[in-house]
Amino acid sequence: MTRAANASRLFVPPFPPRSEKPRGALSTILTLRRNPLEIWGKAAFEQPFWVGRSSFGMRAMAHDPAAVRHVLLDNAANYRKDELQLRILSPGLGDGVLTAEGESWRAQRRALAPLFSPREVVGFADSMQKVAAEAVARLRRRRDGAVAEVGEVMARITLEVLEQTLFSQGLGQEPGAFQQAITRYFDTFGRIDPLDLLGAPAFIPRIARWRGRATLKFFDEAVDAIIRSRRAMIEAGHEPPRDLLTLLLAARDPETGRGLPEASIRANIITFINAGHETTANALTWTLYLLSQAPEWRKRAEVEADAAFDPKRPGSLDGCPVLRAVLDEAMRLYPPVALLSREAIADDAILGARVPAGTIVLISPYVLHRHRDLWENPDAYDPSRFLDGRRERIDRFAYIPFGAGPRVCIGMAFATQEAIIILANLLIAFRFDMVEGAPVMPRQRVTLRPQGGLRMYARRRELAQISTAENFFAKVR
Repeated sequence: MTRAANASRLFVPPFPPRSEKPRGALSTILTLRRNPLEIWGKAAFEQPFWVGRSSFGMRAMAHDPAAVRHVLLDNAANYRKDELQLRILSPGLGDGVLTAEGESWRAQRRALAPLFSPREVVGFADSMQKVAAEAVARLRRRRDGAVAEVGEVMARITLEVLEQTLFSQGLGQEPGAFQQAITRYFDTFGRIDPLDLLGAPAFIPRIARWRGRATLKFFDEAVDAIIRSRRAMIEAGHEPPRDLLTLLLAARDPETGRGLPEASIRANIITFINAGHETTANALTWTLYLLSQAPEWRKRAEVEADAAFDPKRPGSLDGCPVLRAVLDEAMRLYPPVALLSREAIADDAILGARVPAGTIVLISPYVLHRHRDLWENPDAYDPSRFLDGRRERIDRFAYIPFGAGPRVCIGMAFATQEAIIILANLLIAFRFDMVEGAPVMPRQRVTLRPQGGLRMYARRRELAQISTAENFFAKVR
């Protein structure tokens, strides 16, 4: 089959319309309020770098791998998280490893890094498998073909993984309550407020954040309960479980020997609960949707899950390249975090262009992963980009679903292992198909979720289906 013929057969999943002309200030504010993904016009997917003055001050867009590398790695010390980003994240996440800057961030990162070493991550695989198997059993108790809100199902599974691995005494609240609180947080604090864009002082109330105050109270009470319960166990002389919470309480900066401040412990607990489950749940949700629209890839993924995934050795995933590829392609098209932004501390130059101090540099993984200069058929679903040696030809800074540089996601290996184990278990047991007529569109609320949810039929796979998939795989090999 020719490359052109193959391209014509590829599924192109939905994305927001791209304007041909630049937006004015009012249109920009309204668009950011509605869905920040819509702000990216056609030119953004064609320009490698741009810097200039906008209605909201100096802005730059960096979607060339060399420019991305410069900002996130080579000269990362000159680029800090900007005020708008911190206003969105800090109320709920505090001063944890995701939001801290300077020496506070470096000390936290040094203390937390050993908790996510390859050995520690592989040690969590059995618990991840247990949660995935229990989720399959729970879905099997429903009527065959019942409609599931896939985002909610994935969020519950990933929260339960946290309970079994990072917070093994539980989260102190029902998973459903956490799901609702996290959704409220992203729908309130996660929405960009026009007052922030206009530079209004922080003391002026923001209506959405006022509505989200109950969510912050929920997080505070839950974290207090988690820490109190664990410290009571330790003080009573009992051996605590070796999970993230115990390791956080015992963590020491390898350079100074000091433990983490109480505020950092609290902030990182909330960070790992919120960011640690939300992004993985979204990646799995989009993966199941895309597979439902690409039958050939779904068959290949099913067969590999049937034949190569070993639930008795879930940490050994070397034989699952297709599962990894369909997950990576989903995160290319719908990266869990669609925007990274940094503020230049001092004057700089990027690709020969002057970047004055105070410039906000925008790096959108969503745009970068669909850029015309970097990808063939960039809007099409094609997991083969990550197979047969093609992955190695992708520039490290052209594909950044977990960020890059010193601030690359500390839980990247944990999340990848978790997602593949869950995906394998689901594909072995079920086939997910979209409810007819259900609209699908990504919406950015810090993370990238399907707007209005994603409703799918969860049908049990029968032996006849598995046999058909095996025959298919034999042919395509």
